[in-house]
Amino acid sequence: MNSTQKFDVPHSAFLGGSKRLLIGGKWQQASSGKEFGTVNPATGEVIARLAQGDATDVDRAVAAARHAFEGEWSRWTPYERQRLLMRVHDLIEKNFEELALIETLDMGAPLTRTKALKNWASQVILFYASQTGAGGTSTPHHSLPGQFSAFKLKAPVGVVGGIIPWNAPLISQWWILGPTLATGCTAVLKPAEDASLTALRVAELLQEAGMPDGVVNVVTGFGREAGSALAAHPDVDRIAFTGSTETGRKIVEASAGNMKRVQLELGGKSPDIVFADANLDIAVPGAAMAVYGNSGQICTAGTRLLVQRSIQEEFLARLEDFSSKLRVGNGLDPEVNLGPLISRKQLDRVLQYVDIGSKEGATLASGGKRLGGELGSGYFIEPTIFASVNNEMRIAREEIFGPVVSVIPFDDAEDALRIANDTDYGLAGGIWTQSVSTAHRMAQGIKAGTIWVNCYGALDPSVGFGGFKMSGYGWKGGSEHVESFLYQKAVYMNIA
Repeated sequence: MNSTQKFDVPHSAFLGGSKRLLIGGKWQQASSGKEFGTVNPATGEVIARLAQGDATDVDRAVAAARHAFEGEWSRWTPYERQRLLMRVHDLIEKNFEELALIETLDMGAPLTRTKALKNWASQVILFYASQTGAGGTSTPHHSLPGQFSAFKLKAPVGVVGGIIPWNAPLISQWWILGPTLATGCTAVLKPAEDASLTALRVAELLQEAGMPDGVVNVVTGFGREAGSALAAHPDVDRIAFTGSTETGRKIVEASAGNMKRVQLELGGKSPDIVFADANLDIAVPGAAMAVYGNSGQICTAGTRLLVQRSIQEEFLARLEDFSSKLRVGNGLDPEVNLGPLISRKQLDRVLQYVDIGSKEGATLASGGKRLGGELGSGYFIEPTIFASVNNEMRIAREEIFGPVVSVIPFDDAEDALRIANDTDYGLAGGIWTQSVSTAHRMAQGIKAGTIWVNCYGALDPSVGFGGFKMSGYGWKGGSEHVESFLYQKAVYMNIA
């Protein structure tokens, strides 16, 4: 079912006009004076213009971040940083309705989904506020002969470069901002060119909360200009990137110049495995939305849906029925389940894979068409199911990043594990079963950074997640994430 209702856009003073770069606490035009439009993917209309930052602007932003790191910010105590994060938390909560609206208009996710992120945002900011004491001095040791004291210090690494994706900027920016503010680092944030508005609005709120100038800088622009310059910059100490595996390789290469620390969350082709004993009333909608959530534009999406052969026919029928009842349309509609894809480029990519799947011999069980007509010029596509898929097909091996699920049959647990691990990726995986032993066996056997059992997509910021194989490395969330913004130094003192 498709939503064709027209909507009046709620008011936000932030929307419209030209947006500038935040460098050293001041909002500035790009050095080139260039701008580009950011488009509402539900309508195809330009909703604001962004400064087109480049290498010159990145240089200025990094210099501002270095100045702040070595200046006033370096004298802030853990308590003062915690108080700042608490003020940030309260301002984010106070303005979350506006942030959710900006996110929906800028990248298309249903407003019901973006509003529902409020509790998560609160949790993640509070978690990092609890971690401001992660640096400092360890307990002294006295194992050396003579009058020696030895201990370890943990100190912030310095300037962090953060390159975040367009599929969920309201969420992903906190994996940079949270640990930066908690540890005493500084940051240059490069949002994706397709969806930069929530990062810019959050930056305004950080200033309102009392963040010192230069601690967080935001440079909008294109990856080939601003993003590549940030990744290669010799005065950036740590780079964090979320995006495609292809770009991730370039980030690693660019980091070699000064051996900067690197954290990567890259692509995925995650297996979601449904056993014959699964509760299908839970597994069908759970597995479906593991793909369709955010219109399939999630790195961890369970796009390889492995279904035990004995229940495949029933499961597929239920999946088709569930999919047919989902509403696709403008994210402002409270009844919509799937919004548009982010851009015409992404729509063309997904439609190309639909064509590839059919040519490879998979059965297009439902969906697969662009939705136009009364939906206007937005980038909408039907939720799509391919059946009779084998793991050698391109639709089963390559990341599509759209609401396209490939149903693959398996015989037993050994067969499921073989298929699940036959991939270059290792970001996530799901298991649907009522057997505790099966759940443990599969969780241990699947080679991926995050495993869900009888659910999909749950995330606790104090635990976190990460990738394996070509899905990247490093950890987001948890104490490990905070530690990666610090470096250790050993101190040996002769106190005789």
